[in-house]
Amino acid sequence: MAQSVGIKDVARAAGVSVGTVSNVINRPDTVATETRARVLSAIDRLGYVRSESARQLRAGRSRIMGLLVLDMGNPFFVDVARGAERAARRSGLGVMVCNSAESVGEEAEYLSLFAEQRVRGVLLTPADATGRNIDSFRRHGIPFVLVDRVSEGTTECSVSVDDVAGGALAVQHLVDAGHRSIAYVSGPPGFNQVRDRRTGALDALAEAGLGPEHLRELPTERLDVAAGRDAGARLLGLADRPTAVFCANDLLALGVLQAMYAAGVNVPDDLAIVGYDDIEFAAAAAVPLTSVRQPAVTMGALAAEMLLEETEGDGSGHEHRRVVLQPELVVRRSSLSAR
Repeated sequence: MAQSVGIKDVARAAGVSVGTVSNVINRPDTVATETRARVLSAIDRLGYVRSESARQLRAGRSRIMGLLVLDMGNPFFVDVARGAERAARRSGLGVMVCNSAESVGEEAEYLSLFAEQRVRGVLLTPADATGRNIDSFRRHGIPFVLVDRVSEGTTECSVSVDDVAGGALAVQHLVDAGHRSIAYVSGPPGFNQVRDRRTGALDALAEAGLGPEHLRELPTERLDVAAGRDAGARLLGLADRPTAVFCANDLLALGVLQAMYAAGVNVPDDLAIVGYDDIEFAAAAAVPLTSVRQPAVTMGALAAEMLLEETEGDGSGHEHRRVVLQPELVVRRSSLSAR
C-alpha cells in the first residue's frame, strides 16, 4: 500500500524547513521566488496534497456543510441540493449530501457522522416527526437550518413552502373544473408536508361549500413512484371511484398515472391528476402533469445563505428567522378534462 506524502517529505525533498513549505502553501508572497519554485516543484513531483481536515481542525472551522434530505431519488431534493451548492460555493464551501431514505435510524446515523466530521453546519429535512434526532444533534452545538419544514417548537432557522396554500391551489383547481369526488394520495401521515397539503385541500373544499367527505385519503408508506402505482391500484378497485386525484408529490402522481395507463383509464377524461413539486419529469410525462410548483432551488440557496450568515465570524449579528415561500399552480393536460 502506497504511503501518503506529508509536508515533512516535501520539506526534505526541497531542502527547506517545514515552516517554509507551510508558508508556500498558505502565504506564498512571504517566500522568495526561487525557494517557492523549488518547493512547488517538490510538491508536484511527490504528488503532495495538504490535509484539509487537519487544517480545519487547527483552524476550528470546517469548509463543509452537511445536507441531509429525505430522498435523493426525488428530483425535488436534487434541486434543493443544487441551490445549496451554488450558495455554498460562492463562499468557498463544499456540501456533503446524505440521504436518510425517509428512515429515522439512518437520519440519526448521518447526524452523528456530521458531528464527528465537525461540519460547519447542517441543512436538514427531518425524517423523524418526533424531533428526537434534532434534540440529540442540538447538543453538539452545530448550527442547522430546517429545509422544507417549518421550525415549529424550535428556535433555529427554517425555509419552507406554504403547503396549506399549495394543497388549496390543487383542489381549488379540481373543484373549479367540476370535480366533486377527489382522492388524496397522501404519503406517510407523520410528515408535516403531507398533513398541511391535506389541510389545504379540505380548506378549498370548504370554500366551495363541500364537506370533508368529498376528499378520500389513500395513505402510502413512501413518497415514490412505486407507492403511487400501489395507490393507483387501490383507486381502481373502488366501487365509487373519484373523478380526480391530488397527490402529495409528483412521484406519487406519476405512479398513479402509470397505473391508470396500464388499466386503460383515460387521463384526464376518466380521471384528472394533480401532483406537487413540479419536478422536471412532470412536464415530460406521457400526459403532462399539472403540479403545484415549489421553488426548490431557491429554497436550498436561501437555507445555505442563512447557515453561512449564522456561522460567519462569531455569529453575533445573526437572527434566527422563518422563511415561508409561496407555491404556484402549473396547469397541464393531466387535469384538463372537459366536464
